[in-house]
Amino acid sequence: MDPLLRTELIRYGEMAQACYDAFDFDPFSKYCGTCRFERHKFFRSLGMTEHGYEVTRYIYATSNINLPNFFKKSRWPKVWSKNANWIGFIAVSNDETTKRLGRRDITVAWRGTVTRLEWIADLMDFLKPISADKIPCPDPEVKVESGFVDLYTDKDESCRFCRYSAREQILGELKRLVNMHRKEEISMTITGHSLGSALAVLSAYDIAETGVHVREDTSAIPVCVFSFSGPRVGNVRFKERLELLGVKVLRVVNVHDLVPKSPGIFFNEKVPAMVMKLAQGLPWSYSHVGVELGLDHKNSPFLKPNADPGCAHNLEAHLHLLDGYHGKGHRFVLATRRDPALVNKDCDFLKDHHRIPPHWRQNENKGMVKNKDGRWVQPDRPKLYDHHHHSDSDHDNHIHHHRLISAS
Repeated sequence: MDPLLRTELIRYGEMAQACYDAFDFDPFSKYCGTCRFERHKFFRSLGMTEHGYEVTRYIYATSNINLPNFFKKSRWPKVWSKNANWIGFIAVSNDETTKRLGRRDITVAWRGTVTRLEWIADLMDFLKPISADKIPCPDPEVKVESGFVDLYTDKDESCRFCRYSAREQILGELKRLVNMHRKEEISMTITGHSLGSALAVLSAYDIAETGVHVREDTSAIPVCVFSFSGPRVGNVRFKERLELLGVKVLRVVNVHDLVPKSPGIFFNEKVPAMVMKLAQGLPWSYSHVGVELGLDHKNSPFLKPNADPGCAHNLEAHLHLLDGYHGKGHRFVLATRRDPALVNKDCDFLKDHHRIPPHWRQNENKGMVKNKDGRWVQPDRPKLYDHHHHSDSDHDNHIHHHRLISAS
């Protein structure tokens, strides 16, 4: 295991983890479904300033689609938005990090589902042509899981957070950033865990297919996906098209996790080619993309070997396993001494003799604070509408321009 690759993988994994740590999924919060922090204080609030990135935009999606386990809603009648949920962010490396990396890195991080594994049952197990959903594609045989595409392309004109689809928000912002840093070396890195991993693969495909990564001098910016415990996204034709477009995908999985085995339990890329060919027309023949890095939680002396299935899917556990992985058959030794206590942030996976309580991450006093009259209240959040760097109209121009490309 190359030490540089390990630190890169952990860094992007922590960006994906930040989407969970920053998400307000408390139904008793009037801001349930938002990010708990202001955009320009995002990494500072999470104690992640050493990564050296600035968030330039928050991404929202509309919950009008059928993925009930992905969206969280407040119990209170008067809420910040009836249908929107925060689903990730776009960040750019600062000057110092850019110098260290040798390039300006634009990262898109997607949030996964907070409820462990129930969301798999929400998937329709229905592959549909990607070109049916406003995503340009010359080949009608390229198909993806319909739930992922809906989440990516749906919008709600009446909501100021999802007036544009997640797709339009991302492509518009990437265009703006590429233009802004046009004199520099740039890379685009997309990351996500679980359902977020599927969205990472789908958006990377879209970026390459739409040509958002192509500069004025026709040189292409490298597009790379680091995904964690992701499900299959599309069929064999989708995989081939993604590879043809030059998108690099590295998938980190725990071999005991169920999610990467779905959808498409029956027909997948491990089935002999002949059988796959017969099955290609079937709606459930899904295929994984890219290169897989398989980890095994039973190799870590810190973890209970037979914890519940949700633990095997946990992202912090994957980052712990990455830190201890030195190649197949090598002993498990933590390379960067990443704190194993992080594993139990949101699960019960560490062996008891470490004395780390399970599910320990929580908001102090459920977010209640004492106001100046001595009463306990849920504080108001500062401007929720500042989800990107610049005026709405500027961004709208980029998005509008984008829609024209898609339509044509």
